[in-house]
Amino acid sequence: MIVLVALNLRPAVVAVGPLLRQIQDDLDLSGTAAGALTTLPVLFFGSYGLIAPFTRRRPRGETLLVTSMALLVLGLLVRVIPLQPTLFGGALLAGIAISIGNIAVPAIIKRDHPQAITTVTAVYTVAITAGAAVSTGVVVPLRHALGSGWRPPLMLLAIPAALAGIAWLPRLRGVAAATPPPEAGSSKVWRSALAWQVTCFMGLQSLLAYVTNGWLSSVFLDRGLSDATAGYALGLTNLVQAAGALLVPVLARRLRDQRPLVALTVLLTAAGYAGSIWAPAGSVWLWIVILGLGQGLGFATALSFIGLRTSDPHMTAQLSGMAQGVGYVIAALGPLAVGAVHDATHGWTAPGVLVLAVSAVMLVPGLGAGRDRTVGEEAAPADRHTAAV
Repeated sequence: MIVLVALNLRPAVVAVGPLLRQIQDDLDLSGTAAGALTTLPVLFFGSYGLIAPFTRRRPRGETLLVTSMALLVLGLLVRVIPLQPTLFGGALLAGIAISIGNIAVPAIIKRDHPQAITTVTAVYTVAITAGAAVSTGVVVPLRHALGSGWRPPLMLLAIPAALAGIAWLPRLRGVAAATPPPEAGSSKVWRSALAWQVTCFMGLQSLLAYVTNGWLSSVFLDRGLSDATAGYALGLTNLVQAAGALLVPVLARRLRDQRPLVALTVLLTAAGYAGSIWAPAGSVWLWIVILGLGQGLGFATALSFIGLRTSDPHMTAQLSGMAQGVGYVIAALGPLAVGAVHDATHGWTAPGVLVLAVSAVMLVPGLGAGRDRTVGEEAAPADRHTAAV
């Protein structure tokens, strides 16, 4: 059931990338405005997490997921109305919808699968990346097959979102309407250095992921690939992220903590970006595989931190809200900054240097978050092993 929701938590955003050039031409958008189109939903990816701590009673996860899918369907349909305000308004609604799902799922995993956090999180991550990969890989061929513009392929994304919402409806029966938030839970999280390390790692790896989905197709087009091939390449790097995510529970069994996973994430991500931008065009398929492995590994590790670094589902919900609420605000800066730098320099060298710098900086909070501790008990015994897989 979680997988059905996960499949819909990225296509509304990442499927825009392969069609971005057509959207720009159709609506006469600048590079900065096009970057804002992919930035806007990401900016709101964690919005519910920032609001939830201030609500008197918090809806159960099942209610949140049905609400998430309903709002997502609405946002997808509004976005294809042929007006610029609805294009950006629909993107905003989609971002809010995804934020609700983003925050709800880690707490459900902690509640229902406390002994298998990394494994279930890896499966959840695979489903997210699979949804992203399929959507980015098919939107351009679908546009060609339909003989249409960019709107119909994006509108069709509403169908699987509706099906996921319908599938969760039976779970609402007999579920309590709401649960009160834990006393002082939020303040403990916001005062925790460990929570901020988790948040910064989440934000920086997400920033790089949305730069990939927002701009990598444009990089490939400027390097001479066709629009269909650029879409396939972006789809492949998203698909390979699933393999990177599946490595997390496998490697975690052999490690005392997650710091080696963080280091490997940084190495593969930086190498993948450098090769995709500057290596000979004929080798691009190798580099996008390396990039996909690194980003899949990083995403699954970041999501696992939310459950591994907390002691109970209530605290998990609090850290999930903080890490994704603040983290996705950080992430939203990526596509916008790359678009602005590309507009200013008319090339990909400066944006490439920027993403490599972010990759290096990501190592610092990642190594802090990777140590085996929990929020509120951050001076854990050195001999404690990694949480259950």
